[in-house]
Amino acid sequence: MEFRWNEWNADHIGRHGVSPREAEAVVMGAKPPYPLCRPDEKWLVWGPGVGRRLIQVVYVLDEDDRVFVIHARPL
Repeated sequence: MEFRWNEWNADHIGRHGVSPREAEAVVMGAKPPYPLCRPDEKWLVWGPGVGRRLIQVVYVLDEDDRVFVIHARPL
């Protein structure tokens, strides 16, 4: 699984206290029923982050199937 990060999405999730590495771990460790398909071709995952805190990650898939995280925050 490949991720695409840029200044916008890294800064956006950082404002919620989530690092790119933590968001990637949540997405890659998804267990059923996740990921859930949401409207507008967005995907939702909940899973353990650093210190086992529960993190929500929302992402889209680029045309080349790379994961582009658009939101992540602790629950």
